[in-house]
Amino acid sequence: MNASTEEQPSSSFDTLKWGVIFLLLAGAVAGNYVYGEESVLIRAVTVVVMVGVAGLIALQTEKGRNAAIFAKEARTEVRKVVWPTRQEAVQTTGIVLVVTLLMSLLLWGLDSVLFWLVSLVTGMQV
Repeated sequence: MNASTEEQPSSSFDTLKWGVIFLLLAGAVAGNYVYGEESVLIRAVTVVVMVGVAGLIALQTEKGRNAAIFAKEARTEVRKVVWPTRQEAVQTTGIVLVVTLLMSLLLWGLDSVLFWLVSLVTGMQV
């Protein structure tokens, strides 16, 4: 079969699915507002269930499947990362703090010198 003939019915059903998802999420927001006097627990559970159903429907679309595949691949890549030890993290944080302090002092000094030069040239004292 041709790829374009397979995508066409899927995209029309995907549009319908996204419409249902939008209606579910809008219904969750509107229902939470309309039934504001009801128990917070009941409203929260209802919203979570509606969002979950919307998520399950979204996973049935092409974009949803692509997002799920991307999330799985991202999780695999995160597992490959070599995380720093506690000592390395503390040392790196200390270096960043010291460099930030030095740069702030340098910029403060430069700002003071430039302020003094401008006041000298313009004759205005602030």
